[in-house]
Amino acid sequence: MPNIALLNNIEHKDLRIISGHRPGLGSEVAWVPTFAGEFRSLQAHYPIVFRQVDGGAFEAIALLGFKEDENLFLEGDRWDAAVVPALHERLPFYIGRNGDELMIQVDLDHPRVSQTEGEPVFKPHGGNTDYLEQTSAMLSNIHNGMQANANFLEALQRHELLDGFVLDMEFDNGDQNRMGGFYTIHEERLAALDGAAIAELHAAGHLAPIYFALASLSKFRDLIDRKNRRNARDGASR
Repeated sequence: MPNIALLNNIEHKDLRIISGHRPGLGSEVAWVPTFAGEFRSLQAHYPIVFRQVDGGAFEAIALLGFKEDENLFLEGDRWDAAVVPALHERLPFYIGRNGDELMIQVDLDHPRVSQTEGEPVFKPHGGNTDYLEQTSAMLSNIHNGMQANANFLEALQRHELLDGFVLDMEFDNGDQNRMGGFYTIHEERLAALDGAAIAELHAAGHLAPIYFALASLSKFRDLIDRKNRRNARDGASR
């Protein structure tokens, strides 16, 4: 369980954050939540699909692997893509509230948190470092993106554009995998929408991320290729 605390320059004056993506820093994840505002940058690297969460609501996710804790973009001590999904890159920081004011929270038990290694969060006399200022800007973008994302997901459901899919795969080494429980945009239903519905989606800024999500599905082939290369390396090392 995360150990979430409200960030402050007194209790956390010596806090440092280990950057990078080497194993053991929490990057071993198979998907990361995302929001429509970053579909444009993510669709060049990751399949973007949807899943249903508690209460029947949906969330968008960028797929990184095919099984739990498998990140096929984690290559040694680097992340093998030009863009890392923002909700992963921001860790170990979260957005909290103090009344109406947004505050920065930190997971003190996250493996990136250190007292001796990494980027300092505060200057010696208590001011914010450039690293913390950049993190704060990222968290603000995430907050605004997730707020707008609620309307995007509501529109997808209202127009019945989300459709469950099953993907059966066989890898080069003979292993088989069935991916289910996820949703994508139903292209036929999208094409069948009348002009008023399309105009509504466009006016709300929803049409572009819909097409970015559809375009991202071509990255399943890249993800399968990454899995085949990973299997080949793992087999050769045995």
